[in-house]
Amino acid sequence: MTTNLIILGSGPAGYTAAIYAARANLSPILIEGIQPGGQLTITTDVENYPGFPEGVQGPKLMDDMRRQAEKFGTKIVSADVTSVDFKKRPFVVTTAEGNHEAKAVIIATGASAQWLGLDAERKLMGKGVSGCATCDAFFFKNQEVAVVGGGDTAIEDALFLTKFAKKVTIIHRRDQLRASKILQDRAKANSKIEFAWKKVVSDILDVNAGKVTAVKLKDVENGKISELKCDGVFIAIGHKPNTEIFKGQVGLDEKGYIMTKKTTMDTNVPGVFAAGDVQDSYYKQAITAAGTGCMAAIDAEKYLDSVV
Repeated sequence: MTTNLIILGSGPAGYTAAIYAARANLSPILIEGIQPGGQLTITTDVENYPGFPEGVQGPKLMDDMRRQAEKFGTKIVSADVTSVDFKKRPFVVTTAEGNHEAKAVIIATGASAQWLGLDAERKLMGKGVSGCATCDAFFFKNQEVAVVGGGDTAIEDALFLTKFAKKVTIIHRRDQLRASKILQDRAKANSKIEFAWKKVVSDILDVNAGKVTAVKLKDVENGKISELKCDGVFIAIGHKPNTEIFKGQVGLDEKGYIMTKKTTMDTNVPGVFAAGDVQDSYYKQAITAAGTGCMAAIDAEKYLDSVV
C-alpha cells in the first residue's frame, strides 16, 4: 500500500514535519531511526527553545513532540532505514522489517557530532561535556572551559564561549589552526583565549565526581601527559550528516549535506524534501530544525496537491 508521506528521522525536524503533515490530513508515517528523538535525547537542560521559561529537559521535549505528532494521527515506526529508491515512483523506503512506499518523502535524519571516543566523554555527556557551545555556554558563566578542535567550528565556539567563561583553552593536535584567517586573528587577539598546541585529550576527569574537573592532555610529539583544570569540555571536531544511504539518490554537497532550494525544502528530486541538520551545516539548532520541518511539511502538502 502506498502512503502519502514518509518522514525519515525523529528529531525536532522530523516530529515538527509530522505534526504539520498529520494536521493536514496526510496520514504520515514517521520512521524514527536508531536514535529516537535525535541529539536532544543526550542533552540535559534546554533553555533556548521558545515556550519554556524555566528550561526543559531534552528527552522530555522530544517525548512531548512525539506524543503531539501521534495525537494528530502520525504512525510511528520503530525501525532503521537501510536503503531508499527515489528513482522510481512511488518512492521505496526499505527497513529490516520490509518496504514502505510513498508519494513523497521528507528526510530529517539529522547529523551526528563527531566525538573523541573516550569512555569518560560518554559518561560525562551533559555533565560538563558538550558538543554545542551555542546551546550550553550559558551554564559556564565565569568558569574555565576547553574547546577541542582547530577548524572554524572550534574557533567560533571558543569566541562565543568567551562571552560567558572567564577562560577558554583551545586544544589542538597541530601547531597551527585550520580555521579561516579572520577567525584565527580574532581568537589570538582575545585575552580570554589560550592555546594548548600539539596536544590531544587522552582522558576527561572526573567520572567519579559526576562532573568535569580537568582533562588529561597527551603531547603528540613526546607523549608526555599533562593535566588542564577546567569546568567544561566542548568537542568541536565536526559533524557528519546522516546521509550515507542517500548517496546517488539526492544531491549532496561536498560535505555530504543534502542540498535544498533557496526558498523551499525541495531537493533535486521532485517529491523528496529535507529538513533539519541533515541539510543545515550552519545553524544546527533545535528551533531552526523545527522550522525547516514545518517548511518541508508545507512543501510536501503542496507537492501532493499538485500530483493528485
